[in-house]
Amino acid sequence: MRASYAWAALGGAPETLAHLSPVVRDDTLIARLPVRALARACVGVCALAAAELAALRTGRSVPHARVDDGAVAAAFTSERQLLVDGRAPVTFAPLSRFWRTADGWVRTHANYPHHRERLLAALGLSESAATVDSVAARLAALPGVEIEDMVYAAGGLAVALRTPREWAAHPQAAAVARLPLVERERLDGGAPRTLPPLSDGPPLPFGPLLPASGVRVLDLTRVIAGPVATRTLALLGTDVLRVDPPHRPELPDQHADTGFGKRSTTLDLGGRAGLRTFEELLAGADVVVTGYRPGALDRFGLSPEALAERRPGLVVAQLSAWGARGPWAHRRGFDSLVQVATGIAALEGSQEQPGALPAQALDHGTGYLLAAAVLRALTEQRTDGAGGTRVARLALARTAAWLTGAVDGDDTLGCPTDDGTAAHGPAVEYDPTDRLAHTDSPLGRLRHALPPVAFTGGPVNWARPPGPWGADAPVWR
Repeated sequence: MRASYAWAALGGAPETLAHLSPVVRDDTLIARLPVRALARACVGVCALAAAELAALRTGRSVPHARVDDGAVAAAFTSERQLLVDGRAPVTFAPLSRFWRTADGWVRTHANYPHHRERLLAALGLSESAATVDSVAARLAALPGVEIEDMVYAAGGLAVALRTPREWAAHPQAAAVARLPLVERERLDGGAPRTLPPLSDGPPLPFGPLLPASGVRVLDLTRVIAGPVATRTLALLGTDVLRVDPPHRPELPDQHADTGFGKRSTTLDLGGRAGLRTFEELLAGADVVVTGYRPGALDRFGLSPEALAERRPGLVVAQLSAWGARGPWAHRRGFDSLVQVATGIAALEGSQEQPGALPAQALDHGTGYLLAAAVLRALTEQRTDGAGGTRVARLALARTAAWLTGAVDGDDTLGCPTDDGTAAHGPAVEYDPTDRLAHTDSPLGRLRHALPPVAFTGGPVNWARPPGPWGADAPVWR
């Protein structure tokens, strides 16, 4: 069990770890790197943080938390487990893939239409001329780092394959190495909103124990990591309102996977009406979660300091790809690209071609850590006597450094095969069927992974399925 390092990074008391136990399965998340150990630790500390908040809200002892590798494996591949009316979603677009370059490999990300357009613009290709073969021909003639810089300059996403040694020599790796796994700070002494006790009597007769019941969360995140965090907070009872710009719709299947338990609205923060509505929501919020590049939302008054000035006592949780410091801090990024930059794709691949983790584990793992950071902040605000606006920052690249052992050393996860996983694993992997459910929703009949966060008396599924993207009113329940 490697949860002790993550729990310490979250500021948790060591003795609380006695309330967490694992169910270990050797046939899950098979990889050269210790993915299973990382996933188990991230989900485990999230379950423990939920149990700790439940104890605070009920006045009882901390319920026992349990982390099952099978449940974790299903959840970490939730986007691949999803079926919508029997249809499997496409998780990567045709131009989101590895490509050979003049000196190695590069990986692009073009799932969103605007990222595809920018990639093609950087390569000088029109939409009508854009095929896998035409893109391959352009990229094969150029060095990887040149492609990387050229595509990013056009607002697209491409990252050259690096070995762990090559990444360690990069200035962004040095900046990431100076970050804690979970960066935490308190900005002021503002009092958090009072939450009522959940129960002052015997075991709750009316349903599962929801430790974050009554907490209001503004969710300004996209793709996987941030939405996984807020999906988890919704499971635990929060009123999560996801806010997106109206001109940038979410990918429908991605929304179906990560929209459980939440409501979804659109606001144009660049207009007076949208900004005014957001301010009304902020006045009643307890938590703001953002998943955009560092500084990208500051012009809307959404930096932690600006939020704290208008709404003291908030919890602000920020997620980024590359970290808040360093030359790549303001670059866009996704799990697949961070794997390529940090040496993970090289470690998991072969001499013939790069590889990938068995799940988008940086996204999912960081998502559960982010949810845990929010839960711990809610608890600390109400127990340490200091209150205050609490800020937590996490980065996919920092989680990658933990996975590869580039920062934290052998006493945490280490690298590689730290948890006993064979380099190529057994022939048959775990079948997640018993960790899947079928739910009717406005989006259709959904087959989906059940939540892996578990503690005695806690919820086993979300209270509501996802609804249409952007269809909810921008108000609190």
